[in-house]
Amino acid sequence: MQLGRIGVWARELRAGEESARREAAARLEELGYGTLWFPGGAGDDSMACAGVLLDATTRATVATGITNIWTEAPADVAAAHARLAERHDRRFLLGLGISHRPLVERVGGNYDKPFSAMVAYLDALDAAPEPPPHDEIVIAALGPRMLRLCAERTAGTHPYLTTPEHTRVARETVGPDKVVAPEQGVVLERDPERARALARGFLTPYLRLPNYANNWRRHGFTDDDIRDEGSDRLVDALIAWGDEEAIAARVREHLDAGADHVCIQVIHDEDGLPVRQWERLAEALIG
Repeated sequence: MQLGRIGVWARELRAGEESARREAAARLEELGYGTLWFPGGAGDDSMACAGVLLDATTRATVATGITNIWTEAPADVAAAHARLAERHDRRFLLGLGISHRPLVERVGGNYDKPFSAMVAYLDALDAAPEPPPHDEIVIAALGPRMLRLCAERTAGTHPYLTTPEHTRVARETVGPDKVVAPEQGVVLERDPERARALARGFLTPYLRLPNYANNWRRHGFTDDDIRDEGSDRLVDALIAWGDEEAIAARVREHLDAGADHVCIQVIHDEDGLPVRQWERLAEALIG
């Protein structure tokens, strides 16, 4: 599966009118982004969304970031994967994740033993009549046990809200032959005060989620960094801001640390789609 070096992770590819999502997907493909990622959260329709984006494109890979293992039954996901793979020349990458306890419990799920639940989910996919090939699955892994599972059972990992240092650790853990495809939030804004304000508006809900906080602590951040709206040190480590050159430098840090593919998530306060920012970043990152 060809991910390309640079992709886009965008909420706009899942939310809103279908016609707008189709138009966005087609434009991103035209700009040269290799893979289009969209979020899963607590929803149960990631496979339907993937179908919309695949129908709107002809070359780009489409990936879930993530399909939630608590809300989407493995038998249904396996069957949908088989249909999408056949119809779209295997351009669909199934990204799996354990999500977060508050999100899962909010929709009535039972968030219990997430690592064991992921193993059981992979087992169920393998037992399906048409199981997804392991090289068409990645896991949104943060900690060492889940990263090792990626290496054993899937094509690799799609970490979210991490740093180049985590990318280095992920590469060392999964080995040289697996995919490491981190998401990188970006703010295309040179003014530090405005850039950090946009970044904090995006980050604040994540600071309350233990999965992320525990991972940041593993990489040297403290409770002082994580409390309230996050320290400048944490914000600057997680979100790349500045001009195109500054953002390209952060992407290179991930690639130098062992990433095969980096998907950028544009953080903005514009009405509608950040098309102009996607265009500017494509010129800087892809050429």
